[in-house]
Amino acid sequence: MSELTVEAVDSIDEGELPAGVDAPEYVLYGGKGGVGKTTCAAATALASARGGTSTLVVSTDPAHSLSDALETEIPAEPTRIKQDIPLFAVEIDPEAAAPGPFSTGEDDGSGNFDGFEEFDDAAGLGGLEELLGGDGALPFGGAMPGADEAAAMQLLIEYLDDPRFERVVVDTAPTGHTLRLLELPEMMDSMVGRLLSLRERFSGMAGGLFGLFGDDDSVEDGAVSLKELSSKIERLRAALEDPSRTDFRVVMIPESMSVTESKRLIDRLETFGIPVGTVVVNRVSEDLTAVAGLDAEWFIAPDTEHCEFCRRRWDVQRKALEQAQELFRGRDVKRVPLFAEAVHGEAMLDVVARCLE
Repeated sequence: MSELTVEAVDSIDEGELPAGVDAPEYVLYGGKGGVGKTTCAAATALASARGGTSTLVVSTDPAHSLSDALETEIPAEPTRIKQDIPLFAVEIDPEAAAPGPFSTGEDDGSGNFDGFEEFDDAAGLGGLEELLGGDGALPFGGAMPGADEAAAMQLLIEYLDDPRFERVVVDTAPTGHTLRLLELPEMMDSMVGRLLSLRERFSGMAGGLFGLFGDDDSVEDGAVSLKELSSKIERLRAALEDPSRTDFRVVMIPESMSVTESKRLIDRLETFGIPVGTVVVNRVSEDLTAVAGLDAEWFIAPDTEHCEFCRRRWDVQRKALEQAQELFRGRDVKRVPLFAEAVHGEAMLDVVARCLE
């Protein structure tokens, strides 16, 4: 088989590219790791901003790759990364955002936060778990709701409520992390109940008992903080459950296992009341013209006519696509082609955005 020379894409006819995005105010891309969520999120945000909509693209994935896709450094605070269009970006750093299990981000000057310095996940929660009933008493297996998911959720809520942004596009963490985020309200409701019960049980005892993890007021303040955070998360959940405000898009690749895993994710999301209206099948061995209607001379499609390897891969993908069409009937199924080069930079992202129209 002859060797192919692939040249970098510098520009594409702007008349063929999308100006704006037909989507609600929140667009979230979810799915397994490595299926192309970041590419889709970056492409959608770029197209949205090109249409004049002030857009923030957020990465909640601990293994960030948004900087690579947009070919620019993405900070840990929302920052405008394009001067000609209103495009903002942020990569959430959950560890940096979580100074303590119950922190509201307020430093008392000593390096401790909100009087809960005695709560230490690595040191047995400062005795709290034992007082709550021993090993396994916490509803989330001993992990306090101030871990990475809770920190990421707090920042995500802040960004979604930010009046500077008319649309927020989220590149979510892999499936497991995303589902844990959605489980947080139930976890926190349980934790608040346990804290209040604990305070009531010991209210008549010597205050020294609370020296294990803080005084009585600290426990009450912690419960209030948890209630406030739980309330904010519930508001976020309400937005996620509203298809007029949110479009949750599941990304997959054209392989049978990925189709099955995506169906499982959609089923789980629906148990949370979150509708999934769009499924994106990425890296499909099809001609770009057939997928997006773009007549791009630079695009090199897999040669399924003369290349035996390409033909066999296409057979596998075609079966997966048929499976996806059947399983996801009633949903909008988008296809993004397999590119011969890495999808980095505005030119390639513009093409992906056209496929996601």
